[in-house]
Amino acid sequence: MELTNVGVIKSILGRHGFSFTKSLGQNFLTNPSVAPKMAKEGGAGPGMAVLEIGPGLGVLTKELAKAADQVLAVELDKKLEPVLKETLGDFDNVEVVYGDILKLDLEKLINEKFANKDFVVCANLPYYITSPIIMLLLESSLPFKSLTLMVQREAADRICAPVGSRQAGALTVAVAYYAKAVKLFNVSRGSFLPQPKVDSCVIRLDLLEKPAIEVEDEAGFFRMVRAAFGQRRKTALNAISAGLDLPKEQVAEALKRAELAPNIRAEKLDMEQLGRLFKNLQI
Repeated sequence: MELTNVGVIKSILGRHGFSFTKSLGQNFLTNPSVAPKMAKEGGAGPGMAVLEIGPGLGVLTKELAKAADQVLAVELDKKLEPVLKETLGDFDNVEVVYGDILKLDLEKLINEKFANKDFVVCANLPYYITSPIIMLLLESSLPFKSLTLMVQREAADRICAPVGSRQAGALTVAVAYYAKAVKLFNVSRGSFLPQPKVDSCVIRLDLLEKPAIEVEDEAGFFRMVRAAFGQRRKTALNAISAGLDLPKEQVAEALKRAELAPNIRAEKLDMEQLGRLFKNLQI
């Protein structure tokens, strides 16, 4: 069953009366080279388990199942259940759980299904939910080795940008705190049905053994980061002061103690400088 063939896709979906739900950002792969490459680059292999988010029609799921010992796929759209029963029927190492990845007890689910196996995460993420899912996984205590994700190309540029560069934002900093982000390959908009309006990119986030910098209060650090990047046209002093409702004098003093220019913008700060600023901010 060639699941990237448009005719086959339409036939399967028609048989099961499936229609796309625009609000879920559903786009099924029609480029046959993408899923095998994504599975390989994502670390699916013998002895490994894979958590997949959003299997859709099962194109990537099949490639993961061929390579890895076990695949657990989480799908939000229950209407895809009969479709996936057909497309994945030949694989006894795949289990599909239906639910919202943001609401499931992931730790309990992984402990039950993977039982201490090494695992990686692979996902073709809907654009509208990219950041929440990335942060959910990075902030969890789940022992995965990497996240391999297909995201909007523009999002990939931001996520993989160096901290301290013009493209960097709060998500860039959060990712860099937990992982090393690398772009793997681009995927054109013509590789999907229906065709999205933008191109995609596959990235991999390799988890660091320990966070990139040491901070005493992670939640407080990320509050500062979100405030600093929340008003990009403002200086870090003004953005942090407004975002955290702090006196400008307090933020100015923290910048001075951290040996940073009083008019510096957040996008100019690297990880070490952000950590130093937070330490001196004392919030």
